[in-house]
Amino acid sequence: MNAPRDFATSAPPQAINVVQTLFPIVLAVFASFLAIGMALPVLPLHVHGQLGFSTFVVGVIAGAQFVAALLSRAWAGGLADTRGAKRAVVTGCVMAIASALVYLASLPLAGQPQASVAVLLLGRVLLGCAESLIATGALSWGVGLAGPHNAGKVMAWVGIAMYGAYGAGAPAGMALYQQYGFQGVAWAAMLAPVCALLLLARCQGVPPAAMRRMPFYKVLGAVWWPGLGLAFSSVGFGVITAFISLLFAAKDWGSPSLVFPAFGAAFIGARLLFGHLPDRIGGAQVALVCVLVEVVGLLCIWQAPAPQLVYVGAALTGFGYSLAFPGFGVEAVKRAPPQSRGSAMGAYVAFLDMSLGLTSPLAGALAAQRGIDAVYLAGCIAVACAVVIALRLLQAARA
Repeated sequence: MNAPRDFATSAPPQAINVVQTLFPIVLAVFASFLAIGMALPVLPLHVHGQLGFSTFVVGVIAGAQFVAALLSRAWAGGLADTRGAKRAVVTGCVMAIASALVYLASLPLAGQPQASVAVLLLGRVLLGCAESLIATGALSWGVGLAGPHNAGKVMAWVGIAMYGAYGAGAPAGMALYQQYGFQGVAWAAMLAPVCALLLLARCQGVPPAAMRRMPFYKVLGAVWWPGLGLAFSSVGFGVITAFISLLFAAKDWGSPSLVFPAFGAAFIGARLLFGHLPDRIGGAQVALVCVLVEVVGLLCIWQAPAPQLVYVGAALTGFGYSLAFPGFGVEAVKRAPPQSRGSAMGAYVAFLDMSLGLTSPLAGALAAQRGIDAVYLAGCIAVACAVVIALRLLQAARA
């Protein structure tokens, strides 16, 4: 088997303070992703409770963002490669502001629920494109500033900002909704990316490469195996976020409120303590160990006789999943030429969109047939497929 071409720089890497270099970008990603996190828990309340639509419509409105993000990854990567990664992030922030304005425009139409929800759907599509531009651009920008040899650290810190914003945005959005209604959430969702733009105003951009870009389908082929590893490893995250409440209800265990802090604390702690390892010892090796930890975590949830073991399983899953993303991501960066790095980041993250988009409906259908416990066994099997992919990448790296 021929080893894939490694496009990492062959020159000796220069010493660089990655945290200091990335800090404004990471802070801007956190601020802009607050707009996404604040809206997630209140959309069902607004669409179902205020506008009177079914839960199916709630799912369509919520899922529209992720579909738009998936479909716009190629465009976001191309913009980062041809016009610069900073341009992609700034454009994403502007689209996030536009999305919040569309949210506000839907409110006067509340007396005409169908018109209101149609406008709201447009806002969700804009926010999905914004998320794609910001995430893809920030990853490409960070790798451009810190160097490919620090790609794992870049992904770890950008990921901390994204998931931290989800975690902080949800309670903030609920508090705003209870106090000011959906209008308050929309105004806050507009203010957050404005703050991000202010943070980025003086940040150094990375000029686009002058060399000819690789076509996107070739970029997709180059990152196919690491992306597939990301997709399988993301199933564990998907089944916990979507179905843990149903598991606790089926077992009569009360509230699952401690599951998410356990997952989140382990996720962020792993990135803070071990985020340097993919760059130091290799992405495939780190991914292999981490997906094995994730498998053990899901097995704990599947076999849990009491909620305490679920908390342990959630923490193990969060720990493993945390470094699976940068682990497989380092392998993706190695396979992409510098002039197509933005497209490579877009293609790689698209596998995450695809995974989360497919996990919920497929797992929901399985739960209806086999019970909620079967979801976690299936998640364990899916993550075990990521183990096989990590072994393949490790073999290729040694070759």
